[in-house]
Amino acid sequence: MRLEEVNGNIFYNGDCIVGARACIPDDSVDLIVTDPPYGINGDRLHHHYNRDERFVVGGYVEVPASDYGAFSRNWIREAARVLRPGGSIYIVSGYTNLYHILHALRQTDLREVNHIIWRYNFGVYTSRKYVSSHYHILFYEKPGGKRTFNLESRYGTGEKAQDNGSLNYRDREDVWCINREYKPGQAKNKNELPTELLAKMIQYSSNEGDLVCDMFLGGFSTARTAIGLNRRATGFEISGRVFDLKIEELRNTGEGYLLPSLRAPQTGGQENRGLPWTDDDREILVSRFAGLVESGETKRKAVEILGRELGRGRWSIEKMLKIQGVRTGSRQTGPGRGGSGKGV
Repeated sequence: MRLEEVNGNIFYNGDCIVGARACIPDDSVDLIVTDPPYGINGDRLHHHYNRDERFVVGGYVEVPASDYGAFSRNWIREAARVLRPGGSIYIVSGYTNLYHILHALRQTDLREVNHIIWRYNFGVYTSRKYVSSHYHILFYEKPGGKRTFNLESRYGTGEKAQDNGSLNYRDREDVWCINREYKPGQAKNKNELPTELLAKMIQYSSNEGDLVCDMFLGGFSTARTAIGLNRRATGFEISGRVFDLKIEELRNTGEGYLLPSLRAPQTGGQENRGLPWTDDDREILVSRFAGLVESGETKRKAVEILGRELGRGRWSIEKMLKIQGVRTGSRQTGPGRGGSGKGV
């Protein structure tokens, strides 16, 4: 198992199953983001996509379809072992062997968080069936610890789109529309994942300084994005040719280089988010809500104002109003449970 160290990050040229057993301790990785071989003759995909392969680095190692079930069980077992309790894993998969990966996950103690669909541009052209233009992203967690999920890492919960919809809500829906990256004239690996896709997973599911592992480095996109977001990175690539080329490219990757390009979420005004409600908080909430509505504000606007005044998110306020017996969907409002008895 040959290894290279790049600015404190260690990468291994070899099989990830054997390599993880030998090199990665139990419960030591915060996040795994990986794109395993698809087991569909990936070394000949250009015949299906009709694409120019002149700049694609050779040496892609495919997994025979007959071996894919055992292969998936073995590498996912190692991934589950090295992941810390509370750690997360994202696996990008096509449809053909998705059932093998799902079966392998179910042989571990990992728990499903989301099954995400990644829709991309320019799928495989067909004339006698629907065009395939999506991949599956399986988001799982290892029980036993607190899972990192940075709710407002990209958009504040109060940020609105032009149509008044929640930007945070839309960014966290489980269908992601992110285009592939094209690198004409540049040496590249087959099927590299776009930086935008990788950054989204890493932002939500890790913190700066966390260790991000890719079991199948390929074009080193996960490692490069993790380092660019000021995380630590490690992983495995079985092809010596790909490994040597991408290691040299990685030496020129600056730590945190992506941070200046990230949008700054607007998270102000929610300093009490997540804190328990006191009796005084609940009394103020109910009376102030009633007063705002009686003064002519819509209930939606009243909740928005209360969010700023009380330093809490909209969902928290609406939930507590409901608990207090205040209907936010009707025009007539007032104190509820424990209040003056005015009809609500």
